[in-house]
Amino acid sequence: MEAFPRPRPFEQPRASLISRAGFGNLDPILLLAGIGVIGFSIYTLGVATQEDVPGDPYYYAVRQSIYAVIGIALMLAIARVDYSRFRELRVGIYTAMIASICLVFVFAEATRGTRAWIELPFFTFQPSELGKVLLVVSLAAFALDTARRSSEVRRTVRLLALGFFPAALVLLQPDLGTALVYGAVTLAIMFLVGVRWTHFAIMGATAASLVAVVLVIAPALGVPVLKDYQEDRLTAFLHPSNDPADSSYQINQSLIAVGSGGKTGRGDDATQTSKGFLPERHTDFIFAVVGERFGFVGAAFLLSLYALLIWRALRILTLSKNFFGSLIAGGIAAMLMFHMIVNVGMNIGVMPITGIPLPLMSSGGSSVIATFLALGLLQSIYVQAQLTSKRGLTRNA
Repeated sequence: MEAFPRPRPFEQPRASLISRAGFGNLDPILLLAGIGVIGFSIYTLGVATQEDVPGDPYYYAVRQSIYAVIGIALMLAIARVDYSRFRELRVGIYTAMIASICLVFVFAEATRGTRAWIELPFFTFQPSELGKVLLVVSLAAFALDTARRSSEVRRTVRLLALGFFPAALVLLQPDLGTALVYGAVTLAIMFLVGVRWTHFAIMGATAASLVAVVLVIAPALGVPVLKDYQEDRLTAFLHPSNDPADSSYQINQSLIAVGSGGKTGRGDDATQTSKGFLPERHTDFIFAVVGERFGFVGAAFLLSLYALLIWRALRILTLSKNFFGSLIAGGIAAMLMFHMIVNVGMNIGVMPITGIPLPLMSSGGSSVIATFLALGLLQSIYVQAQLTSKRGLTRNA
């Protein structure tokens, strides 16, 4: 007679719904932080843009909700795929990124002087947003190959060319903000792969020289590179009181909105952002809406969610089962951090206005879906690390 009888089938513990669906190994903090930001975005858009579209007070909130559902579904789908497979597809991924960016020069119509959006039947697609994620994956794969097959100088030059070529295409649209994100991702992956600091010093000196030529030397010689409105937009944050009705208008209105929010916000009395004084309040200046309506408490809550996202990305970087995953996680962390710092900076008047959205907060389908795809890659890296760890424990046992 057995001392411990075997449990009957109905007595065996049942797997949770999440486990049965294949999502039991997801990073819960990353998942909740991402859902928290998009949920806060939907609520903010719902209360702050009710007068923007006559007859449809929840236009932006409903559209953001649809983008959120699509993005979360894609994130969960990507999480179930082994990201290591993307390394073999690096050439195809990079080619698809370049081709999609080039499509705007053929099919996109100019909007406010920029050709960046392709009108689809139910969706306005911005290829450069998806290109950020594709660049992270493809450049991480190329970085591993160049590390093994090339000298250090050739590796640096090749990675710069691979990263800055799509950035140059985006700049031609022209979309300076997105081009800067491509540059930040490229430099982050180069740093992680071990490019020498002397190479970064040379790149920094070259960049500083180019800025001096574009903003100072060329205009002084009567050969301006940028148009007057472009130069004013980039430099207005340095002297916001010089032209408050034109080039500094957005910065001044954003500062007024953020400053008037106080500790807990003005709520429904937030007239600065709800009555049309601040342009682009549902996209580029959504943080100013948060600052005025919810005050310091709301802004701190939002920034805390972003801190969780970036922390988990950096944590996943260290947990990855291989270097390819670490490079992807590092590139995504750099992308999220750059977006957050520049967008919040331009909302509080310490950064130039470059049109960079706040991830998952700014209204926009391409940005929301691309960000969730990036989070899906992080989840895939985390899931594969957990599975690898469990297999190791099983073998040791």
